Amino acid sequence: MRKRLFSWLGREFIELTGEAKPAASATEEAKGIFERYEQELRGHGLSLDHTVRTRLWGKDRDSRDLGSTERVKILSGKARSASSSFISPTHFDSGGRVAIDLLAMGPSRPDLQKVLKEYEPPITPLRYLIYDSVVVLSGVTAVLPALEEQMGDILPRIEGSLKDAGSSWKQAVQASFLLHRSQNLETLKALFEKQVKANIPQMEYFYVDGYSSAGKLIEIEVTATI
Repeated sequence: MRKRLFSWLGREFIELTGEAKPAASATEEAKGIFERYEQELRGHGLSLDHTVRTRLWGKDRDSRDLGSTERVKILSGKARSASSSFISPTHFDSGGRVAIDLLAMGPSRPDLQKVLKEYEPPITPLRYLIYDSVVVLSGVTAVLPALEEQMGDILPRIEGSLKDAGSSWKQAVQASFLLHRSQNLETLKALFEKQVKANIPQMEYFYVDGYSSAGKLIEIEVTATI
């Protein structure tokens, strides 16, 4: 497990990243890694309730699916948060089948609570959350024949969520692009620049091998302020 403590957006954040210890099933692995994360957060006066984003990695589709199902059970109620999940065998250096990246935030006042916005009708991922003037969107994807079509569907939906939260692309502070390994990164960048006219301070890119369902080629995560 790796732990990073940092200041960002006038708030204090803790980032935990790690691979699960091998267990009898991917379900048990996911449960185990969240138990370890809970313990780490409590050492800093926080808990899983302060989670704002998780990114789950599965070594294969079955591991992704089982790990994601267990995550939904664990991060419920006040711990519900923005999420995404991917298949990527090369992400792993150990015998584990599930890995989790978790971002938790300490609010400026202890009485502040997350505002959770669901899709209508509700689906497994949260649409977005607002926590102490920070907006965190779950990863957004689409199943369409080509990358250009998927971007044309995803980006307006992200814009709609940002507007609904009282924010905008111009207030975005980070965008993460998780691109299928078969696709070209420069093409992705060109498509984004064509459709979004905003100077986002932090842009990051990852290659992955799969998503929650077949046919997806890109998933985009966005964090913004109000």
